[in-house]
Amino acid sequence: MADVGGGFGFGTGTGIGVGPYAELTFDSEGDVDRASQGAVSRMEATDVLVFAHGWNSDRSTATRLYDRFFAPFPALVGPGVRLGYVGVVWPSMRFSDEPIPDFEVAGALAEPGRGCALDPLTRRALGEFWPGRRAELDRLAELLAEQPESAAAFIEFGALVRELVGLDAVHTVHAVAAPAVPAIFAEDVLEVCRALSLALARAGAAATGTGTGAGTEGPGLTVGGGLRGLWGGAKELLRQAAYYKMKKRAGVVGERGLGPVLAELAAGRPAMRFHLIGHSFGARVVSFSLRAVPDGARYVRSVTLLQGAFSHYAFADRLPHDKGRGGALRGLHRKVDGPVVACHSPHDSALKVFYPLASRMAGDSAGLLGFDERWGAIGHDGVRAVPGAPRLSLDAALREGVPTAGCVSVDAGSVVRRGGAPSGAHSDICHEELARVVVSAGRMGR
Repeated sequence: MADVGGGFGFGTGTGIGVGPYAELTFDSEGDVDRASQGAVSRMEATDVLVFAHGWNSDRSTATRLYDRFFAPFPALVGPGVRLGYVGVVWPSMRFSDEPIPDFEVAGALAEPGRGCALDPLTRRALGEFWPGRRAELDRLAELLAEQPESAAAFIEFGALVRELVGLDAVHTVHAVAAPAVPAIFAEDVLEVCRALSLALARAGAAATGTGTGAGTEGPGLTVGGGLRGLWGGAKELLRQAAYYKMKKRAGVVGERGLGPVLAELAAGRPAMRFHLIGHSFGARVVSFSLRAVPDGARYVRSVTLLQGAFSHYAFADRLPHDKGRGGALRGLHRKVDGPVVACHSPHDSALKVFYPLASRMAGDSAGLLGFDERWGAIGHDGVRAVPGAPRLSLDAALREGVPTAGCVSVDAGSVVRRGGAPSGAHSDICHEELARVVVSAGRMGR
């Protein structure tokens, strides 16, 4: 695991303008850098904000995110609160042609959808993400650059992606009752690329306000032109393959990494209160960390999920479509000595359009373009199937505060609304209003 430093402080040494600040660094298996854990344990703080970044990040973008998001907090908390700040750093990657609002220099990156070719930064990141797969990635990059109008080329592309995902080439969704991978990697590749191309067009139209119909085309996102027009969908299939792997990694880092580390820290500093914050798959990281909270422990004071990229049914005791099963995190909100607040936005194209495609059932499918609310994301429409969980506007949450326990949904669409295709407003989270939601959830206000 790379050494990213374990000291804490603020200013130019860390790139963070608040302090004390430290980073908790994890590898892909959830193993922590013990030096970084030691830095957190030495913090002089009553309350510690622990923020986990999302999947499409590297360390530099994560650090900028933490600096921006943490900046308002010193002016928001009460005089009896001494804040510590922790940035969780876990191995993620970026498709560098997907901009983050306010983070990129204008013109530094290609506009999403302008071309299908992999830029050098993304190609390098994919090589680090899938080590030992240089030949496969080089061929994928070559196909995306050339965009041949050939069904055989798409079949080859799909086979290479399936190899990266780990799906046997002869395995199909019809081979067994419950295959281990989503149907998106096993269905006919032309059908999949067509579905994803249409989704890109919808996302582009939604981001620019030009319409949301399936036939609408956003800037640079076209579905016409025969097979050549489907290579945007092929690139999205590669992105979804990285998404699929990162989804599993986020759960591992949370359950095997962050959760046990927080338990150790709490045992050594029993008066310290932790407030967990996660963006995108980072919301999955912090939520899965709750599995490691011992029964009766009260050190997790609040959880705030910003555009969380996991199921809106995750905390449900019973799934509406399968009463014999619960969500992956069923009941874990009860391990929090405070609320679990899910901030969501209808302007998040990544969760509105692409999350359902990536998270559909791996087996029997009614068609990749059919929407089924079973596959909705908590960051798109909030917590579902948890009885009594209130749904608040952002204005109401800021005016009246959030409840002191249980699951709460807050519609943050009034501020989380900026961003281009394909992700929309998914990363538009650095707002003082959202910091105030965290303060309210943690009962840290003035």
